[in-house]
Amino acid sequence: MTKPTKIDQVLTWATDLDDRTLAQAQTTASMPFVEKPLALMPDAHLGLGSTVGSVVATSGAIMPACVGVDIGCGMIAQRLTMSGAELGPDLDAVHEGIARTVPSGIPRAGRRKAGSHRGRGGVGGRGDKPQGGYSPALQTLMKTRPDHADEAKTLAQFGTLGSGNHFIEICADADTDEAWIVLHSGSRNPGNTIARHHIGAAKGVMKDFFIELPDPDLAYLVEGRPQFDEYIEAMIWAQVYAFENRQAMMDAVVGVVCTALEASVEQLLGDNEPVNCHHNYTTKEHHHGRDLWVTRKGAILAREGTLGVIPGSMATGSFIVEGRGSKASYCSASHGAGRRMSRTAARKRLTAESLDEAMANIAWNRQPDALLDEHPDAYKDLGEVMENQADLVRIRHRLNTLLNYKGT
Repeated sequence: MTKPTKIDQVLTWATDLDDRTLAQAQTTASMPFVEKPLALMPDAHLGLGSTVGSVVATSGAIMPACVGVDIGCGMIAQRLTMSGAELGPDLDAVHEGIARTVPSGIPRAGRRKAGSHRGRGGVGGRGDKPQGGYSPALQTLMKTRPDHADEAKTLAQFGTLGSGNHFIEICADADTDEAWIVLHSGSRNPGNTIARHHIGAAKGVMKDFFIELPDPDLAYLVEGRPQFDEYIEAMIWAQVYAFENRQAMMDAVVGVVCTALEASVEQLLGDNEPVNCHHNYTTKEHHHGRDLWVTRKGAILAREGTLGVIPGSMATGSFIVEGRGSKASYCSASHGAGRRMSRTAARKRLTAESLDEAMANIAWNRQPDALLDEHPDAYKDLGEVMENQADLVRIRHRLNTLLNYKGT
């Protein structure tokens, strides 16, 4: 197994770690309330505010920008009873069905009735019947919606994918050919709005108390003060929104596949339960003999026996993993392959023709110009990333991509 490297106040498993990313992580680790060492996952790369692929444990304070603006972003994976072969060689019709059923991009308030398309008992319902057009999960979320989450956008964006690196895939197990649905998305505009409000509030606290920071985005909220409690409450709500949003879309995609195969939900899913995990969040955990706030920005929980999903990029598939409970990583692992070049650099250096070639034999959007910044070559090698965290997770399933749907 690969051993992590200790560099100053940072313990790193990172693949292709560049100087700017390391310097950013070291700056975060220098904060007095950060437990040393800060852990860098194999997919670590430069981020806004703090390093993507970092695990930051803190005592008595939280940095909202370290959690990030897509609170609760994460993965859901659902194993099917069907094989990849049974799904058929041509999944273009299924791709079109997913595109019709799951809105992507940035839907505007009022553009559609959120939660109105049907999956397993209705979007987000997991067997419950929607009431008044909205799923029970969404109705519950609306009752506790933080003031900073816009009501119209909270409704309109529930059950929507977004854009960028968010995706829906149908995959097949490399060994057994068992089919899986894999999905990546988060808390959409509500989580973003909540995050930006509290990042601003933290920066206001720093200004009020004349606190100088090595980076303005390391502004923090102190535990025990009202602003801290307000942030935690709103952040947890955004995590639940993200969790239910993923399940809502999964239900919808299951419905599409059922229609295509003329199968019932019970026939398609059997007793298989989904794996639904965050990779942008914070929670209180016990490490190093005391309770700490553990922020995983681009990292998943990998306690002993905990299941998680680690995706690659378009065309490179995903891994279903089981945590090993590494104390050194605060029981964490990477959230994906991680970018090796920025979106701007990818658009300058990569070609639409090479993206077309990379996506050969995969049902996809077929918009190489629009998705060039998501080219597989813009990401680190997923196989190498997995090798570098063999001490953090056990591989349970290696999934190959059959279909990829992205928002543009």
